[in-house]
Amino acid sequence: MDRKHPFASVTHAGRPGEAPSDAVRDRADAMRTRVRLMIEITARAGAYRKGLMQAAERLSAEEAVIIADLEHNGLQVPQLHDVLCGGHVLVDDPGLYEDWRFARVSHPRVSSHHRDIDKKRYPDIGMRGHVVREKLHGRTRQGTWVQLEKTPAAFGGSKLPSLSDFRHLMDYVVYRVTRSNVGPWGLSRMTERRPMYLSPNLALPTSLTPPVARSLTRALRRIEKDDDVTAVSHDLAVRFPPPDRADLTGELGQTLYGRAGRGLFGSSEVWVTETPSRSAAAVLSEHAEPPSLGTLLAGGPA
Repeated sequence: MDRKHPFASVTHAGRPGEAPSDAVRDRADAMRTRVRLMIEITARAGAYRKGLMQAAERLSAEEAVIIADLEHNGLQVPQLHDVLCGGHVLVDDPGLYEDWRFARVSHPRVSSHHRDIDKKRYPDIGMRGHVVREKLHGRTRQGTWVQLEKTPAAFGGSKLPSLSDFRHLMDYVVYRVTRSNVGPWGLSRMTERRPMYLSPNLALPTSLTPPVARSLTRALRRIEKDDDVTAVSHDLAVRFPPPDRADLTGELGQTLYGRAGRGLFGSSEVWVTETPSRSAAAVLSEHAEPPSLGTLLAGGPA
């Protein structure tokens, strides 16, 4: 089954040799504006290195796609602080590994993260940007991981160590001392050993023993029968019986499409203030005149 990426048209617009349509450009601009607002909101509550807001003004479409994808998978505004500060993020969505391989700006990288993955089949991928500085992502057993780094590195191959590589080593020393990842805009305690989980796949398929399955099926049929009788009139319930399904237990565990949770802002200190409506206040302040004693004794309307 083909996987529909929510921002496929935006990333497709960045490929060379293809002119993006007006709709794609508008969508890319709207997404960049949304991500910039998220960064601005989280910058009001958290401390960052200087220059974040200036970098956000130069946010690329590819950078916006990555942050928007994280939001799509449950990232809340307070958690964005750790992402921008180098927090290690796990998303139980393997499709993001390919979605974040942009033809124009992505490049293979060498890293020590998730050594249990076949790096020849799933090499780690880097990308540079004004906000992400150096984005690094790769595959996990059942999803994708991503981490932002302060300093890019190009170890491996025939390349000689550069000044950037030595700065990357200094960041590693800071990590060893502080036990915190060194991100583009600060330090984060969300390391590979203590990562941030988004969209965790907590479903564990299990089978029922025959006696339990039979007992559960009888209970489900009884509940369904009671619902049919109480939901509509008895005559209609008899005329329109429910579909006869051999195994009602097969429907257990199915979930609706979409996400559930606390929303984009989560438990952050966000509230709404509104000017009271004078018209509404006037209506609510009106009191009906109580009926007189004579009206009540005469049986008039109360």
